[in-house]
This record gives sequence, C-alpha cells and structure tokens, in this order.
Amino acid sequence: MSHHIKQLQVLSPPTPSSSSSSSSSSRPPSFLSLSLCLQEAMRRTVPALLFFAFASLFLFAPFFSLHLSRTTQLIQHFPISIDNINYAIFHDDNNNPQLPATHRALHVSSIINNHSAISTVSILFPAWELLLVVSPDTPISADDTYVCLFQNNDTSPVRFSKTLPFSNRTTLTCPMPERVKHLRPFYQPVLARSSEKDARAPGPGSPEPIRWNFLVYESFSTENDVVVFVKGLNHRQGVNRPPSDFKCVFGDSDKKSVKTAVTSSTQEVFRCQHPNLTELEDTFYYNEQQQQERRRQDVTKFKISLEIVDGDVVVPSVAYYTRPRLRTRLTTTQTTSSKPDPDHDVCACTMVYNVAKFLREWVIYHSKIGVDYFILYDNDSDDNLESVVLGLRQEGYNITTLFWVWPKTQEAGFSHSAIYAKHLCKWVLYIDVDEFVFAPYSWAHSAQPSKHMIKSLLPKHSNRRNNNKNVAVGQVSLKCNDFGPSNRKTHPAEGVTQGYTCRRRFEQRHKSMVLLDAVDYSLLNMIHHFEMKKGYRSRKLSMVEGVVNHYKYQAWPEFRTKFRRRVSAYVVDWTQALNPKSKDRTPGLGFEPVEPKGWADMFCEVRDERLKMLTQRWFGSPTSNNGGYRMLWQT
Repeated sequence: MSHHIKQLQVLSPPTPSSSSSSSSSSRPPSFLSLSLCLQEAMRRTVPALLFFAFASLFLFAPFFSLHLSRTTQLIQHFPISIDNINYAIFHDDNNNPQLPATHRALHVSSIINNHSAISTVSILFPAWELLLVVSPDTPISADDTYVCLFQNNDTSPVRFSKTLPFSNRTTLTCPMPERVKHLRPFYQPVLARSSEKDARAPGPGSPEPIRWNFLVYESFSTENDVVVFVKGLNHRQGVNRPPSDFKCVFGDSDKKSVKTAVTSSTQEVFRCQHPNLTELEDTFYYNEQQQQERRRQDVTKFKISLEIVDGDVVVPSVAYYTRPRLRTRLTTTQTTSSKPDPDHDVCACTMVYNVAKFLREWVIYHSKIGVDYFILYDNDSDDNLESVVLGLRQEGYNITTLFWVWPKTQEAGFSHSAIYAKHLCKWVLYIDVDEFVFAPYSWAHSAQPSKHMIKSLLPKHSNRRNNNKNVAVGQVSLKCNDFGPSNRKTHPAEGVTQGYTCRRRFEQRHKSMVLLDAVDYSLLNMIHHFEMKKGYRSRKLSMVEGVVNHYKYQAWPEFRTKFRRRVSAYVVDWTQALNPKSKDRTPGLGFEPVEPKGWADMFCEVRDERLKMLTQRWFGSPTSNNGGYRMLWQT
C-alpha cells in the first residue's frame, strides 16, 4: 500500500528546493516543464489505478454474485413485445406479475390528469397509438378540434373514435410523437383543445399511460355471474392459471371495494360471482335516496378489476360493472318458469376492420340463405362502415354493430358474443366478411336462394347414441377453400364471389356454426370454433355437404392492409419474424408489406366458378357490357 501511496504522491507538484537560487525560484515554470511533469505523473498513475480496479473487482465479486443470484431467484423478467414497443412485467417465485410502483399504486382507480379540464384515461396501444377514454360526465364535443399535449410540449392530432357500448365512454386516439418515444418515463398526455394557449404539459407526478398488455378492458354481466376480459394473465394459448389465483374487485380503491371469487380462468376470459349490491352500495356511502335513484335509472356502475391474490396486485382497469338486466319477454307458449326462446334461429358474428366495401355482398348473400341477424364487432374502423350499416338497416337487414376497440382480441370478442347473443340467437355462424357459406351439391341447381338453406346444414336430429349416452350436436364445422388473387390487380366492383375464381387445391382451415346453449362455461374458443360443454359434440361436414369459400388472398392493394395487425391474440403479426412455416402465414410472403413477384397468379391450383355462377343466377342482372352482370349488392 505504501508503494501505491508513493506513486500517487507524484501527482502533487514538487516544492522548490531550499538550495535553489533566488533567481530560479522566483521564475515561473515553463509550459514545457509543466507538460513533461504531467505526462510523467500520468505514466506512473495509470498502472496504479488499474491495479486498484482489478483488486476491487476481485474483493467484491463474490458479494455481488451472491446478491445477483438471490435477486434472480426472486424476480424473473418476462418481456412482452408489442410491435416495436418492449414492455416488461416482472414475476415472483409464484409467477405472479409484479408491476412498477407507478402501476401498482393505480389499483382500480381512474387516472385523472390534473393539468387538464378534460379528464381522461390513456392506454398505450401497439404501434405507439394512444387510446384516450373520456368519462361520460366530461363535456367534450366532436365539433371542437383537440390535440394530445405531451411532456416535452410536442402535440399530435386527435381523432374521435366511437363510444364504448357497455360503459358509455367516449374514446379518442392520437399517435405518440417520435421524440416522445425516446423519453423515459413518458407521461399520459393532456387532452386539450387546439385553441387553448395556456394548456400545461404533463410533468413529474403525472400518471403514465396504462400499458395495453396488462389491463382489464371489458366486462359483461349475465344473470348468474360477471365475465371479465383481461390482458396479461394467461399469456400462452392452452396454459391458464387456476381461478383461485384471482379475486374480482368491485370499486375504486382498496378501502372502497368488494371482492368475489373467480370461478373460471381461460385465455383472456374470467368469470366471477356477482357482488352483493347492498354491500357494494353501502361501501360507497350512498344515502337511501341516492341508492333508490340509481336503481330507478339502472345506472349502478362501479369499476371492476382482477386482483392477483399472492402478489397483492390489482390489474389496472377501464372496465365497469353494471347490474344485469333481467329478460322478461315471453313467447305465447311459455310460462314464467320457462326459459325464453332466442329471437333468431341463425345469426352471423364477425370481427371487422375497414370492411365497408365488402359488407353489402356478405350481408345480402347470407341474409338470403337464412341468416336472420348480424353482429359486427367493430375494431375501430375508419372507412365509413357506419354509413354502410345504416343503409343496410334501411333496406330491412338486421345488423348490430358493437364497438370493440381492443386490439388482438378476436377470441375474447367471440367469447363475449357467446353471452351477449345468447338471448338473441340460437345458432351463430362464426365467419369473416371475406367468407361465404356454400353447399355445392344441394344448392347448385337452385333458381333462387331460400331462407331454409343455412338451416339445412344444421343437425336434423339433435341427439345420437354414443357410449350409451345421448350426445347432441352443438357445433357444425365447415372446411374452407382458400381463393387466390385470380389475376386481379384491384378490388372487383361486382364483388369477391365474382372476381376471385381460382383457389388452392387442399383446405387449410375450418369455420363453425355454434349452438350457444352448448358452449362450455369457460367460453373457450380457438378462432371460429368453441369448446363444447359436456353432453355436446361437434360434427364436421364433408366438402360436398357444405363448404366455406374463403376469398383470402385478394388483389395486392387489399391484401396488404392485413399487415396492420392480426386480430387473434395468439397469432403473430405479419411483420413479426416468427413462425415462418405456420399455416397462419402466407406462403412466399415475407415480413414486410411488399408485393411478392407474381402475386396476381399465386395460389391458383383449381379453377372454381361454382359460387360465381350461382350468385349470378340469384343476384345478377345482365348488362350490355360484354355479357357482364350487375349484382344486387352493387350501389
């Protein structure tokens, strides 16, 4: 150690010698001599500093290694990637998600931005898009122009979206500016009118946006329980945490909440017991008059969330509990003790995004073959879909559109539909807007479509003998023929059934018609087919009995829009370089929205014009232009 001290001492400039002459001691040192002195000092000091560094590492490495190993055992880092955003949820020994302190402190409280007169909750969606949820009591007008104001005073334009149907809350979206993406942390933006000049940007102490990958986003109350939809708990398809890991929480804080047991945990769907309404209302200190008024207006709404019991974590929530409405309508053949019949025998349900140009053909065709009612889960379309729906309604078609803004939640949306539509529909056909049901053998020579056609595909005898037990058919599966671009460069104005006539030889997927009474309590589904409850089975139709024409690989300008995002929670997006050989991917297509060479002629192995000719006969009017047809759905 003394050696090192001596080496370090050379850093101090030497004191003048007492034997030096008076002339030399009074003269300041030259620049050259100082430079040489400093160089010599550095030459001697660097080895000493390196020695100290290695010695410290040698002495403290065991302690650091022990601390690191203990920390690694306690916390496992579980990354979740959303497009080009990487978020992290930490898990403890029991695999319970642990969020940063800012998220844990949120619990089930609303996020209110104190800097703005407009109270909002912000959710960070994929592709750096922010969804702003506005309280129904907050004055906001679509006639005004708004901006999102960020912490660095950058702004981005706001687009009015639609109203959440089950909580009556207005939603808006705005993109996150490029410069804000690099800030840490980034705060929830302020929603401000463009005309406001004194709006204050968020800063330290402001809440951060809720991350989309850990959120209670919707709920639905049945007569017997509450169904809650949650991102971030059951991450992998087929791997679900037990219901005992969770509690349903009704209320806005720890001190003002009521908890009930979770009875089912599957994918993003959780089922809970109803809370005791008297206990819940008493918890929130409503007086008798307030309680009676709320019951009269049927506006009993409380924040609902899910608690991870072992981790003492409440998932952030934008969902609300609503007291269920009891169904009292009876048919002429029913008594008060019997179950009401559904309003419609066959409905069709699908999730849509920007399908306005395709919708008329799909609705008119399936309505004419017997679909009574259409349920569209709108994934935030901005292509004038509402106007097309309104036009179809005015023509007499029964259509309901539910605003379902949540990305990559097709399975959850279909689970929601199985309870939402249970009193409306007996059977539900789950297909997409580019898919058309067709019975090649029995319909081929029909002069006109019939309302009984779709029902002809349903079981004529509900039960069959199987292992000495009666097992009813609760689901009918139809295989798909996948059609290619058929040398089309643009969308065919006469419709997809007319424009695409060349397909792949072998089927890849199937779609289903589901008896809602047969759906399992868990509401488990895997893209267009459901798990059946005990006592029910699925029946697969042959491709002669019934098939789905899937106009999947359309003209490139239409197909490239799929790169926005996949709708399934468990199917990777087109732009993610994962699972390149999956059947959910398109052969020959990379990970970028770039048209492959020869796209227009791809997937053409069988020329199939059967449905084209049939729909011309049913819906076409001959024109003088080259022997063509004008179809009923063309406007």
